[in-house]
Amino acid sequence: MNQIMQNNNITSIGVDFGGTTIKLGVCRGAELLATDEPIPTQGHASPTALIRVIADRVTALQARYPEIAAVGVGVPGLVDFDRGFVHILTNVAGWNHIPLKKVLGDMTGLPCVVENDANAMAYAEWRHGAGKGLRNVVALTLGTGVGGGLILNGEMYRGSHFSAGEIGQMSVDYNGVVGHYGNFGALEKYMGNQQIAEYAMRCYADAGMVKKAEDCTPKAIAEAAATGDDVALQIWHQIADWLGTALASIAWLLNPDAFVIGGGVAQAGDLLFEPLENKMKSMLSAVVLEGLTIVPAKFQTEAGIIGNAALAADLAFEK
Repeated sequence: MNQIMQNNNITSIGVDFGGTTIKLGVCRGAELLATDEPIPTQGHASPTALIRVIADRVTALQARYPEIAAVGVGVPGLVDFDRGFVHILTNVAGWNHIPLKKVLGDMTGLPCVVENDANAMAYAEWRHGAGKGLRNVVALTLGTGVGGGLILNGEMYRGSHFSAGEIGQMSVDYNGVVGHYGNFGALEKYMGNQQIAEYAMRCYADAGMVKKAEDCTPKAIAEAAATGDDVALQIWHQIADWLGTALASIAWLLNPDAFVIGGGVAQAGDLLFEPLENKMKSMLSAVVLEGLTIVPAKFQTEAGIIGNAALAADLAFEK
């Protein structure tokens, strides 16, 4: 841990690889020193061509910050962390079996780390954010889907094939909606942004009101609930019930110090966290509950950059 803390003085680049854009930033610890113009993810001739664009941006940042020592990339897909090998990316065509760590490292001359994007968010929160100083942290990001990352005994836990932490695939109803992998009741089939909007429209319809999808985003539902809208309040209680069911199971299994929740849904504040805490209390023993906190993430849109930069600073020289 002491060595990791010393790495707060290392300057590194974090690359947040999204399905629409790729964002780069220069970090020293939790300090975001500079960002670059986002790179469109789509429209490149090949994965190698896109990696070249990223490498050119890294080189330009090196010219401004010659002390940059490493680069970390977080991607929305399945990654072999040890080899820095991307098996497949979500919503990015052609990115199958790409040795990203080697190719980007060769192009930039920098040590390179490649990680799953949810793990990078978890790492940002553990190293510099809401989970800083804790030994056991479960981090979730709630957006288009439900992602997760695990810090256990002060280290990132990735599992035997680097796919641990897929909280969105946990069942909250074994007779429920069929998930992407045939798993009934998968959490993200209820709590993705689209699924929440569809559920909200049904709730309003049952109450005799017609709502469009754009009126049923998590932000819109939170705004409605803040005005005393009974249907919106009901929706947030149901969201908390789904999420609390999953988190209670995780708490029994891992007994963490904290759950850190990020993404758009977490911006609802007490509308989510109050019923969520009540749900957890109803499903856990006093021993498991003792010291357990459920907190919003510190970092929002910059979490990927900060987490990947921190991973690069902490781990690149060990790989």
